[in-house]
Amino acid sequence: MTRYTLHGLYASGPTYKVGLMLHLTGTLFDYEHVDLQSGAHKADAFLAKNRYGQVPVLDDHEKDMCLCQSSVILDYLADETGQFGGKDRAERLRAREWQFWGAGQLSAGVYRTRALKLGFFSFPEQVAEANHKAATGALKELNGLLEDRDWLVGRGATIADIDIYGIAAYAPQAQIDLGTYPHVRRWMGRVEAMPGFRNVDTALPQASKAV
Repeated sequence: MTRYTLHGLYASGPTYKVGLMLHLTGTLFDYEHVDLQSGAHKADAFLAKNRYGQVPVLDDHEKDMCLCQSSVILDYLADETGQFGGKDRAERLRAREWQFWGAGQLSAGVYRTRALKLGFFSFPEQVAEANHKAATGALKELNGLLEDRDWLVGRGATIADIDIYGIAAYAPQAQIDLGTYPHVRRWMGRVEAMPGFRNVDTALPQASKAV
């Protein structure tokens, strides 16, 4: 048995973050598709793994550890693989700051606007406008913060870059033009040039399989 099993949905941004981390670290894993439309995420077997009934979930069979919440999983994998955790505790904490920041306006704005554009959900017009404003406002802030740096923390990629990239990468599906944010676009290019990188369409299969 492969050490890790990732339970998720290929179209899920948070699941993509974990899949990207596994690919970038060269970690083999099994992928278990969770059919949200049929309610598989609310079944007792899945709730035993994740009491919140959400994806993703990562099973570490070697250590009998089962984790949910993508940011926590990235943190865990940084420890287990020895990669992307930052050079010291200070960088690790700065990376975590970025992850918490991303979970706010950027995540809500981009993911919800994407869901609307793809027909996954519908929102009242005022809510849709607020989501779009949150997304563009957060991307503008990110663009400014990236003006004088190559990576979000320190001099190399960390889980912060993987986490935030896993949100920004869905901006085109939200019909948000990333060309408006040149520093963001250049930073994304650096992530995309990393060995093992997979984009949102190729990181995860649409059905259960070994990856």
